[in-house]
Amino acid sequence: MAKVPMLKLIDGTSIPQLGLGVWQVDPAITARVVRDGIAAGYRLIDTAEGYQNEEGVGEAIRTAGVARSELYITSKLRNGGHARDLALRSFDETMQKLGIDQIDLFLIHWPVPSQGKYAEAWAAMVELQKQGRIKSIGVSNFNPDHIERIVKETGVTPVVNQIELHPRFQQRDKRAFMGERDIKIESWSPLGSGRMLDDEVVGEIAKKHGKSVAQTIIRWHLQEGLIVIPKSIHKERIEENFDVFDFELDAADMDKMLRLDLGAKGRVGADPATASFLF
Repeated sequence: MAKVPMLKLIDGTSIPQLGLGVWQVDPAITARVVRDGIAAGYRLIDTAEGYQNEEGVGEAIRTAGVARSELYITSKLRNGGHARDLALRSFDETMQKLGIDQIDLFLIHWPVPSQGKYAEAWAAMVELQKQGRIKSIGVSNFNPDHIERIVKETGVTPVVNQIELHPRFQQRDKRAFMGERDIKIESWSPLGSGRMLDDEVVGEIAKKHGKSVAQTIIRWHLQEGLIVIPKSIHKERIEENFDVFDFELDAADMDKMLRLDLGAKGRVGADPATASFLF
């Protein structure tokens, strides 16, 4: 079984570079999906309060036959839980559903700037980290101005920013900002929500290496130094997405991938500057 590279975070901990995402995975099959992922070699599992499948992830943690210490579990604070008391209560619920004493990484899911409480949520997470209940704290879908505000108000920099990122939406400007602060980028919708699977350019590169389009895109994320969390509910696809350590994209391949970037036109999800949905 391939060994997943570990990336060092600014708080001194390390995170597996390749993980399994469970966004939009039916709660009824989440435990099976995560067990399949762990059996395939994944150790990073990424869930969220808003996915409503934390209990399934918890079941898999208990039944997959791998020590808790070998797993890296991530969840995220719901958008409606930014007020301090709500954040603390929501976190307690997450830990109860997962059935663990300490979580490896906890993120603010979206800043929801119109609500104006993300800095309060961040302060609550700093508090929980000091209590030893969270190893590492980070954010998701945060723009540079959101990062600057929480750092200014607490003095604590997030270790990770999980953002939409794929070859058609490469977010180079945001990545430069995060890179200067040593905040690692974690890619959600790394395959463009499946929209990149019929891309002809990637198809040619994949054929050259005898790999699938999905494997080629995941390999691109790894070589870009990104943390990547592809999602699938199919055992064979979960295994295939993990089988990306026996080939490498060359400079010509990487240049072709670079040219696929459409900027903001490539976005498939919501814009963090304006997203205001609560859950």
